[in-house]
Amino acid sequence: MSDKNKSLTMHELGKSQLLPREKLCTYGKESLTDAELLAIFLRTGVKGRNVLEVATDLIHNAGSLDALARMETEEIKEICKGIGDAKAATIAAVFELGGRAIREAIKRTPLTDPGEVYKYLASILRWNDQESIAILLLDVKKQPIKHIIISTGTLNETIVHPRDIFKPVIIHKAHSFILAHNHPSGNPEPSNADNNLTQKIAEAAHLLQIKFLDHIIIGKPLPDDDKPYYSYREKKSSIFNVGMPTVMTNFFENSH
Repeated sequence: MSDKNKSLTMHELGKSQLLPREKLCTYGKESLTDAELLAIFLRTGVKGRNVLEVATDLIHNAGSLDALARMETEEIKEICKGIGDAKAATIAAVFELGGRAIREAIKRTPLTDPGEVYKYLASILRWNDQESIAILLLDVKKQPIKHIIISTGTLNETIVHPRDIFKPVIIHKAHSFILAHNHPSGNPEPSNADNNLTQKIAEAAHLLQIKFLDHIIIGKPLPDDDKPYYSYREKKSSIFNVGMPTVMTNFFENSH
């Protein structure tokens, strides 16, 4: 900042000439761009590039802020030359803390809609480059107890046995549960294998008298898609209608 600019107040300088930290303190966090917020955590640039340029490159090379949020430290270092362990660890920690804050907030409210379930699980599953199956355990008020990753497979499939799903439900004495898995392709439409798995779990849940509320497939947001997920509950799948109790066809109605 020049001597002339130093003699001016922050408001006289205007937003465009302020460093990200100064801009945040003067105008509030909402006034910062994604790159400016990230620059605050990076603190310094690297050889040949200032901190704001590095932050911009990171988001651009990752593809989106959301994609960057799902990267591990080694992946972060790979996409931006000059980023070392310290900066990569800081970025990964910041995004993980933000994800935990979101899940903590959701955890305090009942999950009564598939869209809310998606919000809770998206930060965990959406950007995995392999199919992963998870279960979300709920208490009697339909508030999350915990989520558990049951299985991780390949780019387009994962194998899981029903006992692997029901064991943690019973151990943690969950009142009900939701099954979920991601599609690395980003397209949440179910495959025949997805339908078959859902059928098996629904039948087993019926026999065990355990409330299986939904199976949600996590995709990725696309400009022309209404929803980045598929909910068997929302689609009123016939899989849940054959020989299933009322709770299976009226998933999120009050059932306790």
